[in-house]
Amino acid sequence: MRDVLDEVYPWYRAGESFGLATVVSTFHSAPRRPGAAMAVSASGTVVGSVSGGCVEGAVYEETEAVRASGRPVLRTYGVSDDDAFEVGLSCGGTIQIFVEPVSRRTFPELPDVVASLNAGEPVAVATVVSGPDDGPGALGSHLVVRPDRVLGTLGSAGLDRAVALDVRGLLHHGTTALRHYDTVGRCLDGEESAGLGELTVFVGSFVPPPRMLVFGAIDFAAAVAELGAFLGYRVTVCDARPVFATASRFPHADEVVVRWPHEYLAEEASAGRIDDRTVVAVLTHDHKFDVPLLTTALRLPRLAYVGALGSRRTHRERLTRLREAGLEEWELDRLSAPAGLDLGARTPQETAVSIAAEIIAAHWGGTGRPLTRTDGPIHIATASDERPPAPAAAD
Repeated sequence: MRDVLDEVYPWYRAGESFGLATVVSTFHSAPRRPGAAMAVSASGTVVGSVSGGCVEGAVYEETEAVRASGRPVLRTYGVSDDDAFEVGLSCGGTIQIFVEPVSRRTFPELPDVVASLNAGEPVAVATVVSGPDDGPGALGSHLVVRPDRVLGTLGSAGLDRAVALDVRGLLHHGTTALRHYDTVGRCLDGEESAGLGELTVFVGSFVPPPRMLVFGAIDFAAAVAELGAFLGYRVTVCDARPVFATASRFPHADEVVVRWPHEYLAEEASAGRIDDRTVVAVLTHDHKFDVPLLTTALRLPRLAYVGALGSRRTHRERLTRLREAGLEEWELDRLSAPAGLDLGARTPQETAVSIAAEIIAAHWGGTGRPLTRTDGPIHIATASDERPPAPAAAD
């Protein structure tokens, strides 16, 4: 929903009703991940995508029908790889989509979700995507969950408590997933009952964007910052030299900080603004900056990636200095240096692509090899991909 919210919220504020289609689960290869959304206004305007073109036409018609009827539906589009093109899912696999009417009446909590997103607060929306037409766990009911409070209801206090408890765990990790319950709130996600619950709840987690900290105000940093912003990171460029660390030199960065890098990183960590999604790119090429900064970074328990630019000779000298600073080998093993994948990059822009590719591979567990030289699924399975969607309402 987040990817279409800026465009559809004016419809909501104007009192219009619109249809919202959301990917709630995928199995095997699928073009969009859970949470991807497409909305259709009363005038037929379309924003967003649920399949990259594979089943957009069918989903558009379903969304129009739901907006007109006011009745949400859960639909499953899935075929074998051999028949994929005939049905319209070009990559095969299965995609399950929940289509609901959205208006001030059906989703009165939406303004609070928007307010949390605008304030950078973590928030999750739990939606019943399979359940009874009324009563506890009514189809299409919403529960908005923040770390410290809950808004809305799924129809009963017990169900709200159980779902909110689970959702907070998912929200902490920024996870979007399906959960299964009975109407009194007992979780039915065990091995024997998974997918067979009376209620299926889709949890969409919205957390502030992950951070990319780029240290070293050089031309390579400008390229890395631009690509980091493109990938959805909140980018900070930090350097101790005010003549180089200026906003005009880094227009794609969200902020430019003039500080000693290791001091800034330590303060951000102490303030709780560093988490396990944060990536650090050290581009300074200067031991007086690199060594204290990397010593600090590699001792932090919660960083997704730490990379340092430089030649192999520079890196050998850097490792010697880091060992002299007291770092253990297991801490040094966390360092990606020279940073980036072997693309033969030469320019700052090419180097930025190389570093970004390594960050993506580290996040998803990719090999970094050409796809023509690999076998098996293109997309590596995650927990949400392990189980096929429930067969209810299959088309």
